[in-house]
Amino acid sequence: MEIKEVKEGLYYYGGDYYTKNYVPGKKVYGEKLLTIDGVEYRRWDAFRSKLAGALKKGLKDFPFSKKAEILYLGASTGTTVSHLSDICEDGVIYAVEHAPQMMEKLMKLAERRDNIVPILADARMPTEYEDIGEVGVLYQDVAQPDQVRILLLNERKFLKDGGSAMLCLKTHSIDVTKEKEETLKGAKEELKTRLSIEEVIDLDPYDKEHYFIAMRK
Repeated sequence: MEIKEVKEGLYYYGGDYYTKNYVPGKKVYGEKLLTIDGVEYRRWDAFRSKLAGALKKGLKDFPFSKKAEILYLGASTGTTVSHLSDICEDGVIYAVEHAPQMMEKLMKLAERRDNIVPILADARMPTEYEDIGEVGVLYQDVAQPDQVRILLLNERKFLKDGGSAMLCLKTHSIDVTKEKEETLKGAKEELKTRLSIEEVIDLDPYDKEHYFIAMRK
């Protein structure tokens, strides 16, 4: 079976997505490693990464490339960040995380991957990291009640015109009393004041509480 590059830096093999390992021989979160023709790939687990889940559910908009500049809000321990590091090998990922325990693991990841810039900061306060300048991609996975406002705050400050924004929307973090479809509707109305919504994907069964929203500025 042949491994196929389906988008820049993104590969498909045996029903799963893979990325070329930026640090051959090293796993990040226990993922499967696959070597074909002397090249090592990492399996992108859709149950561990919402972006991989969105790809498995048919996401078409994939703005990541070899030289992409990305602002990633809610980087956690770096599961998804690590795959973006594989793809954006000559780019940069500004990985913002506010929890010191998560940041410790993220910094260890960045020691081996020099295209990751860990930033210990609150995504509600973009002035804390304003010196990064503009980026072409804004990605957010922050489970807070004001997650839409956080995205728009950062979009105004950092996202280039024509750039891409991606939001992992956790509806129960916004309002646990409402049906998730109702919360999604309100979030879309707010997002549309600044951005063009290209795709909305329900991440079930990979993640039953999140929608993945792809947008353009």
